[in-house]
Amino acid sequence: MNSFRPARSRSVEEVDLDSLLALVADSLGHSCTFAADGARLTLGPQPSRDGHQANGKHLTVHLTGLRREAGRRPREDWPMLVSEHLKRALADASLPDPCDLDQVRPLLRTRVEAVEEVPDLTRVVGRHLGPDLVELLTVHDRPVRPEEAGCWPIPSAQALEVALANVRQADRPALTPSDLGGTPVWHLHGTVAAASHLHWLDDHLPVPADGVLVIMPGADSLVVHPVDGIGVVRAIERLRVHALRAGGPSEQVYWWHAGRLTLIRADIVMQEGQTRLVVAPPPEFARVLARLAQQH
Repeated sequence: MNSFRPARSRSVEEVDLDSLLALVADSLGHSCTFAADGARLTLGPQPSRDGHQANGKHLTVHLTGLRREAGRRPREDWPMLVSEHLKRALADASLPDPCDLDQVRPLLRTRVEAVEEVPDLTRVVGRHLGPDLVELLTVHDRPVRPEEAGCWPIPSAQALEVALANVRQADRPALTPSDLGGTPVWHLHGTVAAASHLHWLDDHLPVPADGVLVIMPGADSLVVHPVDGIGVVRAIERLRVHALRAGGPSEQVYWWHAGRLTLIRADIVMQEGQTRLVVAPPPEFARVLARLAQQH
Protein backbone atom coordinates (compact mmCIF):
# COMPACT_ATOMS: atom_id res chain seq x y z
CA MET A 1 0.00 0.00 0.00
CA ASN A 2 1.31 3.42 -0.97
CA SER A 3 0.49 6.72 0.70
CA PHE A 4 0.42 9.81 -1.55
CA ARG A 5 0.22 13.52 -0.86
CA PRO A 6 -3.09 15.20 -1.77
CA ALA A 7 -3.13 15.78 -5.53
CA ARG A 8 -4.40 19.34 -5.11
CA SER A 9 -1.12 20.30 -3.41
CA ARG A 10 1.03 19.03 -6.28
CA SER A 11 1.76 20.09 -9.84
CA VAL A 12 1.05 17.72 -12.72
CA GLU A 13 4.77 16.93 -12.94
CA GLU A 14 4.94 16.10 -9.22
CA VAL A 15 1.90 13.86 -9.45
CA ASP A 16 3.44 11.97 -12.37
CA LEU A 17 6.82 11.63 -10.66
CA ASP A 18 5.22 10.44 -7.42
CA SER A 19 3.22 7.85 -9.35
CA LEU A 20 6.38 6.63 -11.04
CA LEU A 21 8.20 6.43 -7.70
CA ALA A 22 5.38 4.35 -6.25
CA LEU A 23 5.32 2.08 -9.30
CA VAL A 24 9.06 1.44 -9.16
CA ALA A 25 8.97 0.92 -5.40
CA ASP A 26 6.23 -1.66 -5.86
CA SER A 27 8.22 -3.44 -8.58
CA LEU A 28 11.13 -3.65 -6.13
CA GLY A 29 8.91 -5.24 -3.51
CA HIS A 30 8.34 -2.23 -1.27
CA SER A 31 5.51 0.01 -0.22
CA CYS A 32 6.17 3.74 -0.05
CA THR A 33 4.85 6.63 2.01
CA PHE A 34 5.52 10.23 0.95
CA ALA A 35 6.32 13.03 3.37
CA ALA A 36 3.82 15.87 3.28
CA ASP A 37 6.30 18.21 1.56
CA GLY A 38 7.41 15.57 -0.98
CA ALA A 39 11.06 15.87 0.05
CA ARG A 40 11.28 12.27 1.23
CA LEU A 41 9.58 8.94 0.94
CA THR A 42 9.77 5.94 3.21
CA LEU A 43 10.17 2.49 1.71
CA GLY A 44 8.77 -0.37 3.75
CA PRO A 45 7.63 -3.96 3.42
CA GLN A 46 4.51 -4.56 1.37
CA PRO A 47 1.39 -5.60 3.31
CA SER A 48 0.68 -9.30 3.56
CA ARG A 49 -2.04 -10.88 1.44
CA ASP A 50 -4.57 -10.63 4.27
CA GLY A 51 -4.01 -6.86 4.39
CA HIS A 52 -1.96 -6.76 7.59
CA GLN A 53 1.18 -4.70 7.69
CA ALA A 54 4.25 -6.90 7.37
CA ASN A 55 7.18 -6.52 9.73
CA GLY A 56 10.42 -5.28 8.27
CA LYS A 57 12.83 -2.41 8.04
CA HIS A 58 11.92 1.00 6.71
CA LEU A 59 14.24 3.20 4.67
CA THR A 60 13.95 6.96 4.16
CA VAL A 61 14.87 8.12 0.65
CA HIS A 62 15.55 11.81 -0.05
CA LEU A 63 13.85 13.20 -3.15
CA THR A 64 14.83 16.89 -3.35
CA GLY A 65 17.75 16.29 -5.70
CA LEU A 66 15.81 13.75 -7.74
CA ARG A 67 13.00 16.23 -8.32
CA ARG A 68 15.49 18.88 -9.43
CA GLU A 69 17.21 16.49 -11.80
CA ALA A 70 13.89 15.30 -13.23
CA GLY A 71 12.95 18.92 -13.86
CA ARG A 72 16.05 19.32 -16.04
CA ARG A 73 15.49 16.19 -18.07
CA PRO A 74 12.90 15.02 -20.59
CA ARG A 75 10.17 12.75 -19.25
CA GLU A 76 11.51 9.76 -21.13
CA ASP A 77 14.53 9.86 -18.76
CA TRP A 78 12.40 9.70 -15.62
CA PRO A 79 12.03 5.90 -15.39
CA MET A 80 15.82 5.49 -15.51
CA LEU A 81 16.36 8.26 -12.93
CA VAL A 82 13.80 6.89 -10.50
CA SER A 83 14.89 3.28 -10.88
CA GLU A 84 18.57 4.11 -10.34
CA HIS A 85 17.79 6.33 -7.35
CA LEU A 86 15.69 3.76 -5.50
CA LYS A 87 17.90 0.79 -6.36
CA ARG A 88 21.00 2.62 -5.18
CA ALA A 89 19.29 3.71 -1.96
CA LEU A 90 18.35 0.10 -1.22
CA ALA A 91 21.78 -1.26 -2.15
CA ASP A 92 23.55 1.31 0.06
CA ALA A 93 21.06 1.14 2.93
CA SER A 94 23.76 0.10 5.41
CA LEU A 95 26.08 2.96 4.40
CA PRO A 96 25.93 6.69 5.20
CA ASP A 97 23.25 8.30 3.02
CA PRO A 98 24.85 10.12 0.03
CA CYS A 99 21.90 12.52 0.02
CA ASP A 100 22.75 13.67 3.56
CA LEU A 101 25.82 15.90 3.44
CA ASP A 102 26.33 15.75 7.21
CA GLN A 103 26.73 11.98 6.94
CA VAL A 104 29.03 11.83 3.92
CA ARG A 105 31.06 15.06 4.18
CA PRO A 106 34.17 13.29 5.59
CA LEU A 107 33.79 10.50 3.01
CA LEU A 108 33.79 12.70 -0.10
CA ARG A 109 36.77 12.12 -2.38
CA THR A 110 37.81 12.83 -5.97
CA ARG A 111 38.96 10.64 -8.83
CA VAL A 112 40.37 11.61 -12.24
CA GLU A 113 39.22 9.67 -15.30
CA ALA A 114 39.46 10.01 -19.05
CA VAL A 115 36.39 11.66 -20.54
CA GLU A 116 35.92 8.74 -22.93
CA GLU A 117 35.72 6.33 -19.99
CA VAL A 118 32.72 8.09 -18.44
CA PRO A 119 29.57 6.72 -20.12
CA ASP A 120 27.46 9.83 -19.48
CA LEU A 121 28.95 13.06 -18.14
CA THR A 122 25.48 14.33 -17.24
CA ARG A 123 25.13 11.51 -14.69
CA VAL A 124 28.18 12.46 -12.62
CA VAL A 125 29.36 15.49 -10.64
CA GLY A 126 32.76 16.91 -11.49
CA ARG A 127 34.76 19.30 -13.62
CA HIS A 128 37.27 19.15 -16.43
CA LEU A 129 40.85 18.90 -15.23
CA GLY A 130 42.20 18.93 -18.77
CA PRO A 131 40.87 18.66 -22.34
CA ASP A 132 40.31 14.93 -22.05
CA LEU A 133 40.22 14.40 -18.28
CA VAL A 134 37.52 14.94 -15.66
CA GLU A 135 37.87 15.18 -11.90
CA LEU A 136 34.86 13.37 -10.41
CA LEU A 137 33.29 13.77 -7.00
CA THR A 138 33.01 10.35 -5.35
CA VAL A 139 31.55 8.67 -2.27
CA HIS A 140 31.66 4.99 -1.30
CA ASP A 141 34.25 4.51 -4.11
CA ARG A 142 31.79 5.48 -6.86
CA PRO A 143 30.76 8.77 -8.53
CA VAL A 144 28.22 10.98 -6.82
CA ARG A 145 25.02 11.37 -8.85
CA PRO A 146 23.54 14.83 -9.57
CA GLU A 147 20.32 13.86 -7.78
CA GLU A 148 22.35 13.08 -4.65
CA ALA A 149 24.39 16.29 -4.70
CA GLY A 150 21.13 18.13 -5.44
CA CYS A 151 19.99 17.36 -1.89
CA TRP A 152 22.91 19.21 -0.32
CA PRO A 153 22.79 22.80 0.99
CA ILE A 154 25.96 23.71 -0.92
CA PRO A 155 26.65 23.86 -4.69
CA SER A 156 28.59 21.10 -6.42
CA ALA A 157 31.68 23.29 -6.89
CA GLN A 158 31.90 23.80 -3.13
CA ALA A 159 31.37 20.07 -2.54
CA LEU A 160 34.35 19.37 -4.80
CA GLU A 161 36.48 21.67 -2.64
CA VAL A 162 35.35 19.75 0.44
CA ALA A 163 36.36 16.50 -1.26
CA LEU A 164 39.75 17.91 -2.25
CA ALA A 165 40.39 19.03 1.33
CA ASN A 166 39.62 15.45 2.44
CA VAL A 167 42.00 14.07 -0.15
CA ARG A 168 44.77 16.45 0.86
CA GLN A 169 44.43 15.55 4.53
CA ALA A 170 43.71 11.82 4.43
CA ASP A 171 44.93 10.38 1.12
CA ARG A 172 48.55 11.41 0.89
CA PRO A 173 50.38 9.42 -1.84
CA ALA A 174 53.78 7.81 -1.57
CA LEU A 175 56.60 9.64 -3.39
CA THR A 176 59.34 7.65 -5.11
CA PRO A 177 62.22 8.91 -7.29
CA SER A 178 62.62 6.93 -10.49
CA ASP A 179 64.23 6.96 -13.92
CA LEU A 180 62.86 6.58 -17.45
CA GLY A 181 65.73 5.80 -19.79
CA GLY A 182 67.99 8.40 -18.23
CA THR A 183 65.23 10.90 -17.51
CA PRO A 184 64.73 11.53 -13.78
CA VAL A 185 61.09 11.50 -12.64
CA TRP A 186 59.04 11.41 -9.47
CA HIS A 187 56.36 8.77 -9.01
CA LEU A 188 53.35 9.61 -6.82
CA HIS A 189 51.30 6.51 -6.09
CA GLY A 190 49.16 4.58 -3.64
CA THR A 191 45.83 6.42 -3.76
CA VAL A 192 43.06 6.59 -6.36
CA ALA A 193 43.08 10.35 -5.81
CA ALA A 194 46.75 10.67 -6.82
CA ALA A 195 45.98 12.92 -9.79
CA SER A 196 44.12 15.36 -7.55
CA HIS A 197 47.36 15.99 -5.67
CA LEU A 198 48.45 18.08 -8.65
CA HIS A 199 46.53 20.91 -6.99
CA TRP A 200 49.14 21.07 -4.23
CA LEU A 201 52.06 19.30 -5.86
CA ASP A 202 54.53 21.56 -4.07
CA ASP A 203 53.45 19.87 -0.82
CA HIS A 204 55.31 16.82 -2.09
CA LEU A 205 58.26 18.06 -4.13
CA PRO A 206 59.93 21.25 -5.41
CA VAL A 207 57.97 22.61 -8.39
CA PRO A 208 59.89 24.91 -10.79
CA ALA A 209 58.38 28.20 -11.92
CA ASP A 210 57.68 26.63 -15.33
CA GLY A 211 55.81 23.69 -13.80
CA VAL A 212 56.13 19.98 -14.49
CA LEU A 213 55.37 17.40 -17.17
CA VAL A 214 52.79 14.85 -16.08
CA ILE A 215 51.55 11.43 -17.16
CA MET A 216 49.02 9.12 -15.51
CA PRO A 217 50.22 5.55 -16.00
CA GLY A 218 47.62 4.17 -13.61
CA ALA A 219 44.41 5.15 -11.90
CA ASP A 220 46.33 5.50 -8.65
CA SER A 221 49.56 7.07 -9.85
CA LEU A 222 51.27 10.09 -11.39
CA VAL A 223 54.72 10.43 -12.94
CA VAL A 224 56.15 13.96 -13.10
CA HIS A 225 59.28 15.59 -14.51
CA PRO A 226 60.31 19.17 -13.70
CA VAL A 227 60.35 21.71 -16.53
CA ASP A 228 63.72 23.19 -15.62
CA GLY A 229 65.97 22.72 -18.67
CA ILE A 230 66.12 21.81 -22.34
CA GLY A 231 66.19 18.13 -21.30
CA VAL A 232 62.41 18.49 -21.09
CA VAL A 233 62.20 17.70 -24.83
CA ARG A 234 63.71 14.27 -24.29
CA ALA A 235 61.51 13.85 -21.21
CA ILE A 236 58.38 14.31 -23.34
CA GLU A 237 59.45 11.36 -25.49
CA ARG A 238 60.26 9.15 -22.50
CA LEU A 239 57.03 10.01 -20.73
CA ARG A 240 54.89 9.50 -23.84
CA VAL A 241 56.33 6.05 -24.49
CA HIS A 242 55.89 5.08 -20.85
CA ALA A 243 52.28 6.28 -20.84
CA LEU A 244 51.54 4.27 -23.98
CA ARG A 245 52.99 1.11 -22.51
CA ALA A 246 51.26 1.56 -19.15
CA GLY A 247 47.77 1.95 -20.65
CA GLY A 248 46.46 4.03 -17.75
CA PRO A 249 43.59 6.54 -17.68
CA SER A 250 45.42 8.62 -20.31
CA GLU A 251 48.26 7.89 -22.71
CA GLN A 252 49.05 11.58 -23.17
CA VAL A 253 51.66 13.94 -21.74
CA TYR A 254 50.46 17.06 -19.92
CA TRP A 255 51.97 20.28 -18.65
CA TRP A 256 50.92 21.33 -15.15
CA HIS A 257 51.51 25.04 -14.70
CA ALA A 258 49.75 27.83 -12.81
CA GLY A 259 47.01 25.50 -11.65
CA ARG A 260 46.12 24.28 -15.15
CA LEU A 261 46.68 20.98 -16.94
CA THR A 262 47.48 21.45 -20.64
CA LEU A 263 47.78 18.67 -23.19
CA ILE A 264 51.08 18.44 -25.06
CA ARG A 265 50.28 16.76 -28.34
CA ALA A 266 53.00 14.17 -28.94
CA ASP A 267 52.40 11.55 -31.64
CA ILE A 268 54.63 8.60 -32.43
CA VAL A 269 54.82 8.14 -36.21
CA MET A 270 56.75 6.07 -38.73
CA GLN A 271 58.97 8.10 -41.09
CA GLU A 272 61.30 6.42 -43.59
CA GLY A 273 61.17 3.19 -41.65
CA GLN A 274 62.01 4.84 -38.34
CA THR A 275 59.85 5.63 -35.33
CA ARG A 276 59.80 9.33 -34.52
CA LEU A 277 58.05 11.48 -31.97
CA VAL A 278 56.28 14.50 -33.43
CA VAL A 279 55.55 17.07 -30.75
CA ALA A 280 53.08 19.91 -31.28
CA PRO A 281 53.35 21.98 -28.09
CA PRO A 282 50.67 24.54 -27.23
CA PRO A 283 51.82 28.15 -27.82
CA GLU A 284 52.51 28.97 -24.17
CA PHE A 285 54.63 25.85 -23.69
CA ALA A 286 56.41 26.48 -27.01
CA ARG A 287 57.53 29.85 -25.64
CA VAL A 288 58.88 28.11 -22.53
CA LEU A 289 60.83 25.67 -24.73
CA ALA A 290 62.27 28.53 -26.80
CA ARG A 291 63.41 30.34 -23.64
CA LEU A 292 64.98 27.19 -22.20
CA ALA A 293 66.81 26.58 -25.50
CA GLN A 294 68.28 30.08 -25.39
CA GLN A 295 69.44 29.56 -21.83
CA HIS A 296 71.10 26.24 -22.68
